[in-house]
Amino acid sequence: MSVKILMVCLGNICRSPLAEGILAAKLPKEKFTVDSAGTGDWHVGHGPDKRSIAIAKKNGLNISNQKGRQFTAIDFDTFDYIYVMDSSNYDNVIALATNENQKSKVQLILDEIFPGENVDVPDPFYGLANGFETVYEMLDDATANIAAKLIEKYK
Repeated sequence: MSVKILMVCLGNICRSPLAEGILAAKLPKEKFTVDSAGTGDWHVGHGPDKRSIAIAKKNGLNISNQKGRQFTAIDFDTFDYIYVMDSSNYDNVIALATNENQKSKVQLILDEIFPGENVDVPDPFYGLANGFETVYEMLDDATANIAAKLIEKYK
């Protein structure tokens, strides 16, 4: 049995593909599956933003083969953990939940490093040139905590 983790952002081309790639690299593949999705449908079937691919590559990760997809209610049944990048993504995902069990799977990813502070991962799409570097560092820190907890829980 594989523990399944889903990373969710708005378009599934910047933040969630990075989060997927970073976390997947920290977890044993035989026990964990990591995927990503967007709350919107603009980039379904497209690869990650070239800037996300570049920052991942700079850090030794290849995310270029990922393809964008939209989050659906079925994901609540498929995934054990759902990490969202910001409060807007959280609201959009929770709106599709039909019970408390589904809602309990959803968490802001930066709660892992800023518990209870509701800190958003900034969307780097329209931001500054170093935005992708900043986002990578935030996600690297958060996924380190997630990986440590999951490895401990499922050893």
